[in-house]
Amino acid sequence: MIARIRSAGLVVLILLGMSPALTATPATAAEGGEVTLEGIVNNSILGHATDGYYLDFKPFAEVELPRIMLSRTAGGALTLETYGSTMSMLKNGPYGLAPHGGEEGEGHGPLVTQGADLEEAIAAKEHLHSTVKRAEGHVVADLSISRHFVFGLLSMVIVFGVFITLAQRYYKKGIGRTEAPKGAFQNMMEVMVVFVRDEIAKPNIQGEKWKTFLPYLLTAFFFILVANILGLVPFAGAATSNIAVTGVMAIMTFVIVLLYSSKDHYRELLTGPPDAPVLVRIIFVPIEIIGLVMRHLALAVRLFANMVGGALIIFSLIGLIFIINILFGEGAAVGTVIISIAFTVFILLLKLLVAFIQAYVFTILSALFIGMAVEEHHHEEPEADTGPDMSRLDERLDAVEEAVEPTSA
Repeated sequence: MIARIRSAGLVVLILLGMSPALTATPATAAEGGEVTLEGIVNNSILGHATDGYYLDFKPFAEVELPRIMLSRTAGGALTLETYGSTMSMLKNGPYGLAPHGGEEGEGHGPLVTQGADLEEAIAAKEHLHSTVKRAEGHVVADLSISRHFVFGLLSMVIVFGVFITLAQRYYKKGIGRTEAPKGAFQNMMEVMVVFVRDEIAKPNIQGEKWKTFLPYLLTAFFFILVANILGLVPFAGAATSNIAVTGVMAIMTFVIVLLYSSKDHYRELLTGPPDAPVLVRIIFVPIEIIGLVMRHLALAVRLFANMVGGALIIFSLIGLIFIINILFGEGAAVGTVIISIAFTVFILLLKLLVAFIQAYVFTILSALFIGMAVEEHHHEEPEADTGPDMSRLDERLDAVEEAVEPTSA
């Protein structure tokens, strides 16, 4: 029985390793055209690792997502335009494709707005990977539904559905509250919830204040975890590999820090250390403010960089097969397949570990920042033994930073 389970697990890993190869089929320069290195890098590697306005189910289908553009016309009127897809926007709206590598006003050629060139670009799927610009007027805001937005919503729905199901099926009946949890699923979720509570919230947030912030920490942990795992699913993607998603989450932590900060935290932030000379305090104040902002900026960049880096590695390994085929022929490419798939499986296993680690890192750093902000100093009487030693939060932050630094896979 164990041998069968191991064999099934091996097959699943191989299929996971091969799944990026299916979604990384390089786009051609034109319908029926030959594969180029530029097409592999721009479309297959960068195109799939970054965000886009389509869902890729190759070799079965590609589903384009709706485009919503808040634009200002040449006459100065503000208009909200909606289209069913990028192709529909190009054919029916005042939009065109910008040449590869070209930016408006840099003299890289006019927009492709109509005619055979546009039809050829659409047939070759170039419109999915190229920049779309308005031919007249300009775009004020692109409100289109993107791939990462879809998978971010899916992550939210999964987390919401799991915990609503647990609440309705178990906890409202007292299972897990007045009696022991039942079943593997409830026990697994209970372990993770207790871990976040006892190993992240309680040790880093003063006294009983951790109860106020535990719901946010649990939400952040499970959302990031589910979003990261979705990035390993064939044809899906990780919403956390988008800097906009991680940036919003870091801003939420930043807002909580600003709203719940103690008077002592604001006093030291805006006036400097109380025992320092005046001139030193003047120097310290801007440094402390910049440091506060940079902590949360690093919180967003760390999660984003780790997730997008893993995706780039996977698609680069798969793209290596096509690159070898172009440079050295089919024989060399066939010999590269086994090596590429093997390394892809290894990176996928590493990314599964990183999915948990990055959820933990974001949550514990958020708890540390919140704990440092809500700390209240008691100068006249000794602190009661009701919480962690908050005087060592800076040392704990440094220890966490050093521990997670090597995990940037």
